[in-house]
Amino acid sequence: MKHSPLRRLLSAIHTLEDGLLVLVLLIMVLLAGIDIVARSVFGGGVMWIPPALRVMVLWLGLLGGMVATRGREHIAIDLVNRLAPKAVSEAISVVTSAFAAFICAIVAWNGYAYIELAIEFGDIAFGKIPAWPLQLIIPFSFTVMALRFAIQSLEAVIKVLGKHPAAEAHS
Repeated sequence: MKHSPLRRLLSAIHTLEDGLLVLVLLIMVLLAGIDIVARSVFGGGVMWIPPALRVMVLWLGLLGGMVATRGREHIAIDLVNRLAPKAVSEAISVVTSAFAAFICAIVAWNGYAYIELAIEFGDIAFGKIPAWPLQLIIPFSFTVMALRFAIQSLEAVIKVLGKHPAAEAHS
């Protein structure tokens, strides 16, 4: 079975996301282990490891959020969807996905503004490493999540309209 170029591109992007998530987690575990050994054996840790781990926690959380929205496995309060009739549940899905896209877009927009300020003020993460490259994950991940939620909202609209009686009459 041959996959479309879009499917292959999406698959490559998903593989890259998964690989980056695993890589960040692996590096975190290794650095934490090195720091623990350094503290135990040498009486002091490596100075740059704790702040690097804090940055990696941010990356891990936001990469995990991207992966979760990809598979619609993100945290959601769906009590109404469980109790409401299917038609109402599908309509609510449109609204909640659109709202999530809107909120993620606002966070992404403000994330880009935050990066501009970090560049302008010359913020330093640790050592001589500027903060802004390490903070790029914020606007990037929220942009990706906004796009995914927007696509999910459009898919839900198409699903609702496809079941609409007027749509069936025109078929």
